[in-house]
Amino acid sequence: MLVRYAVVVLCVSLAACALEQPPPSTSQLPPGFYGTWVDNDLGAINDASYALGSPARTHNDPVEALRAAIAVEYLGGEVNTAERWFRMSPITKMQMLEARAEMRQALGIRPDAPSQLVVNVLIAAMVDLMHDNQAAAMHVFASPLFGQPPERTWAVLNDLPYMPAARVATSDAELQLYREE
Repeated sequence: MLVRYAVVVLCVSLAACALEQPPPSTSQLPPGFYGTWVDNDLGAINDASYALGSPARTHNDPVEALRAAIAVEYLGGEVNTAERWFRMSPITKMQMLEARAEMRQALGIRPDAPSQLVVNVLIAAMVDLMHDNQAAAMHVFASPLFGQPPERTWAVLNDLPYMPAARVATSDAELQLYREE
């Protein structure tokens, strides 16, 4: 009887391990990307929450839309893998992954792309636009990472739609920042 019990426990344990999903793809940001005195996690949460709170905040401002997209991409992995966020609600963590998928879909980014590649490409496009080089940014949007014509990505960045998953995830994350303090 004891042997049967041990075998059952072993089988259930192995089955549970088989169901465990790998951690989401994560990325790193350049130091100080979201401000000199603000750590990137807090800056990304605050920037994205504000920018995605209303489509008017990014309307005709593709640089701000890209900053929000970079934040959502980064946070999707960061809040789910970094130990500092172990107290964050698992629901918010799941919502942040949904927000990442929603943002990728809006921008035409492949859903299976590694997060670091996505962040690097979006930062490159943002820097090009900050230097008034739209042609270079359009070249970035023509990369295989994007599954739509560059003009479509450009149009979305100039008129970022309301993204309910991203809005909820970033505002919930922001609320949890202040609960922890």
